[in-house]
Amino acid sequence: MSVVEPSVLLIAGRFSVRGSCSYTLRLAEHLPQRGFRTSVVCPDAHLIDRERRRELHINELSQLDWPVWGSVVRSMLLRQLWQEPPDLIHIQSRGVMCQGSWIARHLQRPFILTVHDYLQPNERLCIETRWCQRIVAVSDAVRDDLLYRTKLPEKLVTTIHSGVDRSASCEALKVFTPNRVPVIGTAGALEAVKGFPFFLGAAARVLATGREVEFLIAGAGPEEANLRRLSRELGINNKVTFVPNLLDFDDALAAMDVFVLPSLQQGLGTIMLDAMAMGRPVIATRVGGVYSAVRDNETGLLVPPSNSQALADRITELLDDHGRAQTIGRAARDLVEREFGVEGMIDQTAALYHEILEGSPVLQPA
Repeated sequence: MSVVEPSVLLIAGRFSVRGSCSYTLRLAEHLPQRGFRTSVVCPDAHLIDRERRRELHINELSQLDWPVWGSVVRSMLLRQLWQEPPDLIHIQSRGVMCQGSWIARHLQRPFILTVHDYLQPNERLCIETRWCQRIVAVSDAVRDDLLYRTKLPEKLVTTIHSGVDRSASCEALKVFTPNRVPVIGTAGALEAVKGFPFFLGAAARVLATGREVEFLIAGAGPEEANLRRLSRELGINNKVTFVPNLLDFDDALAAMDVFVLPSLQQGLGTIMLDAMAMGRPVIATRVGGVYSAVRDNETGLLVPPSNSQALADRITELLDDHGRAQTIGRAARDLVEREFGVEGMIDQTAALYHEILEGSPVLQPA
């Protein structure tokens, strides 16, 4: 007698240049190896190769997140899911909480919500505890903030760190190789909270010392035009390269000798972990979940947020001591392999799914 694999519906936002999108793709790719049938519903996945979309069962519903028409699209999706409803729904971020919880309620299915960062000052998180079985926080810092802000019961919120793949293809690429201009880079969604103006301010200070350095910003977002303008105003635009419209940052990270995370607020930093997995030394701000991975002067360097001078000083330290940079990069790679590998994230997530499905009988749709 064949055993029916439990099915999980991953409800995601628009796929773009951010760590939460990599998180969804890794779940969809690895969970079938743990005995789960997965499918993904999202408003936009055009950045993902068509063949990969097919393999990962990604279904695009372009108006799913629209304020008015989205209700019609949700109803259409609900009718499709009635035929074979999932056993569990995993809402991938707060941005699709409304759509995901509505689907879960109407299908009478349990759901999980993953929280990647901090609630905004006036943001409220309304949880339907009848259907929400667990909230996953990507770091202890995010979990602690969520419990403090919402007063949710502690047992409802658990920490599962975002996991990354160790890139064997980049392992042999050493940083600061001879006869090559050093590249200092950063990557992610170009948003105000990411602190990229301070990265450019640091770049201007480093270049003012006369050092031959190139700077790289990989990503896209609402701040791109402002950042390009700032690089021109600082007179460094000929030394700063912008690489937009990426979903996979591997090539950009491989080109960097040092990765900088200048965020003003950070849940954990999946792209930072990707850089560390490649053996890139990291300079990051002392915020949020960064502490989970970056230990100052051991697996990376830490600076205060909003401080271009401190950031420039630490960049200069690594430019002047390539051996130290390589040592930090190797320690970072080893840490990620031990504590932040994708296999560990998938194992913990699969165990959580089993706990919910075995311990909370699902009501059949009326």
